[in-house]
Amino acid sequence: MGKPVVAVIGRPNVGKSTLFNVIAGDSISIVKDTPGVTRDRIYADCNWLDMNFTLIDTGGIEPESTDIILSQMRQQAQIAIDNADVIIFMTDVRQGLVDADLKVADMLRRSRKIVVLAVNKVDSIQKFGNDVYEFYNMGIGDPMPISAASRLGIGDLLDAVCSHFDKASASQDIQDDRPKIAIIGKPNVGKSSIINKLIGTSRVIVSDIAGTTRDAIDTVIVHNKKEYVFIDTAGIRRKSKIKEELERYSIIRAVTAVERADVSILVIDALEGVSEQDAKIAGIAHDRGKGVIVAVNKWDLVTKDNKTMNEHLSNLKRILSFIPYAEYIFISAVSGQRLYKLFDLIDMVVANHALRIQTGVLNEIISEAVVLQQPPSDKGKRLKIFYSTQAAVKPPTFVVFVNNKELMHFSYVRYLENKIREAFGFRGVPIRFIIRERQDK
Repeated sequence: MGKPVVAVIGRPNVGKSTLFNVIAGDSISIVKDTPGVTRDRIYADCNWLDMNFTLIDTGGIEPESTDIILSQMRQQAQIAIDNADVIIFMTDVRQGLVDADLKVADMLRRSRKIVVLAVNKVDSIQKFGNDVYEFYNMGIGDPMPISAASRLGIGDLLDAVCSHFDKASASQDIQDDRPKIAIIGKPNVGKSSIINKLIGTSRVIVSDIAGTTRDAIDTVIVHNKKEYVFIDTAGIRRKSKIKEELERYSIIRAVTAVERADVSILVIDALEGVSEQDAKIAGIAHDRGKGVIVAVNKWDLVTKDNKTMNEHLSNLKRILSFIPYAEYIFISAVSGQRLYKLFDLIDMVVANHALRIQTGVLNEIISEAVVLQQPPSDKGKRLKIFYSTQAAVKPPTFVVFVNNKELMHFSYVRYLENKIREAFGFRGVPIRFIIRERQDK
């Protein structure tokens, strides 16, 4: 059985994300005083006294809002409620019991889920202790006074939450070796639409307002009985466009999403074409040694003839020349064109990312390469390659022992890389080289 799921629910700006970050032990949710900042539900794997569980932070629920983003947040919160085993319902002692709280309580009562009522911002029991009793009026159990910002009462709250878990399922922690895929790109190129099309439900808030995914979100998709974890990131904008600080948080989030992933899918808008910003985003994945797939989305909207794809491809490869290993696919998230071919590419890139080559075979390839093209020399001294071995995978990393590091020109390293790729493929993944010096015997 999977880990229990705990959802944090409540009106906007009662401190849900602060509590989430305290329990998750990381700044995973964006926390600001602007109501409506956590726009999608965010997951984190948490642990309390040997009990493992998944915590979900939701956008605040405004039961009577007509605002397009707020009403979509309400739907997202409803999905989180449906997924949860236990719900932490958060209220704010300083604002007191308000009408919106009663409406949210109504939603939770109808869900028939286990609800733990937390009254936040109780920084002092002497000052606010008596105000907590007002929350008994909601009729959904005993209110627990906490202060997420001051970390007061969190232990008691987690004890109450964990008391509702099935002990066996919570204490098992499974090694996660599922392929993890980060979907990265500029805002509004269709990253969330790709995930929603693959999963078949509206998992990420999608609207035509650029930048509606502010956090990185994990979604598990099953294809051919195999699970894949997709991480959707906020669109990464150019610095000059980052008006709100929120966008900056989201870039940091995208970088950490790439860090967690095995493969990065860079989504490019076919109508806009590839830009310098796309190259910078691809650089994030390249620098971290991740597999790269470039998905050109909205391909159904492009007017085509028999040369269009090749022209697009050569333009892409010219601007993204620093990732010559990347795999390319032309898709449409709306019509689903070639979308399921993504899984074959992902499987191939994940396998290449973890590919290990026997030392004997590797040295044969390198010796052959040296015979075909002599190593460079300088002032009468020629580079000698003694020995090579693969030191690591994810990304594949090779150590090459030579007589003089200075003589190993980067163009010769590139030549050796091309020879290794010719022999073993390594499509879609970067290769790293470490040059070590060893004295000639």
